[in-house]
Amino acid sequence: MTHWQAISTHISESLGKNFQIQQHSSIGGGSINSAWKVSGTDNLEFFVKLNSASLEFMFQVEYDSLNELLQVTVTDASIMQIPKPICFGTTGSQSYLVLEYIPMTSHGDGRLMGQALARMHRITAEQFGWYQDNIIGSTPQSNTRHSDWLSFWREERIIPQFKMLYDKGYKSYLRPLDEKLLNNLDNLLANHKPAPSLLHGDLWSGNYAYTRDGNPVIFDPAIYYGDREADIAMTELFGGFGRDFYDAYNASWPLDAGYSQRKTLYNLYHILNHANLFGSSYLNQAVGMIERLV
Repeated sequence: MTHWQAISTHISESLGKNFQIQQHSSIGGGSINSAWKVSGTDNLEFFVKLNSASLEFMFQVEYDSLNELLQVTVTDASIMQIPKPICFGTTGSQSYLVLEYIPMTSHGDGRLMGQALARMHRITAEQFGWYQDNIIGSTPQSNTRHSDWLSFWREERIIPQFKMLYDKGYKSYLRPLDEKLLNNLDNLLANHKPAPSLLHGDLWSGNYAYTRDGNPVIFDPAIYYGDREADIAMTELFGGFGRDFYDAYNASWPLDAGYSQRKTLYNLYHILNHANLFGSSYLNQAVGMIERLV
């Protein structure tokens, strides 16, 4: 049995009706997975990600993450679109994730995206974190729950990234700035008491688009419940979100005073992660950010 036949069988089981893949075409993908569009019985179309069988856990947590994000569509079905996960598994040497196929474009109404994200952030939990760990890019991301935001950000976001860099031989490069930053977190987050909002977690310009009707679509999440400003900060890190987006978000739910400083702290996490993934050029940027924060 080919892997496409095995995937067809699993889709059939998930849909509760027969489905057979008749065509499959590569549509590129990111630096981690290969991506395919498949079509078949009853003109149904799906988006399929493939990777090695040993990485099935990545697809399992993405499957669960997308299901968590689908809460948004219960009250916002006409605005925010989330690809519905169909199934995941392994076949032979490959793992796979099957999602609803949504035709997308890079052009749409940024105001709708801002409004939709503000509504998503109003979905909250009792604690910061999530019930399981996941990944950001290809890096493990700890989501151990905490009752206060400062502890979560220190213990589950900044310290793990520092430890990974220490293991790569950068400990002396980071000292003593890392210790100064950790000791200064109380001041950086003083009097800031955010709600644990549902976050995308990896919201850069490559992880959102628009349907052909102009509604925003978000995908490839690294979700957890945290300070909504962490999502907004990342939208500013690599560009791609226009003025209309920020104006609409702030009109729906204004950001708190002090965001401009916290933005650097929140984006430090992503730059540290890039340093762990891609090397010292990002480490230099991270050191510069830490120096500004301390």
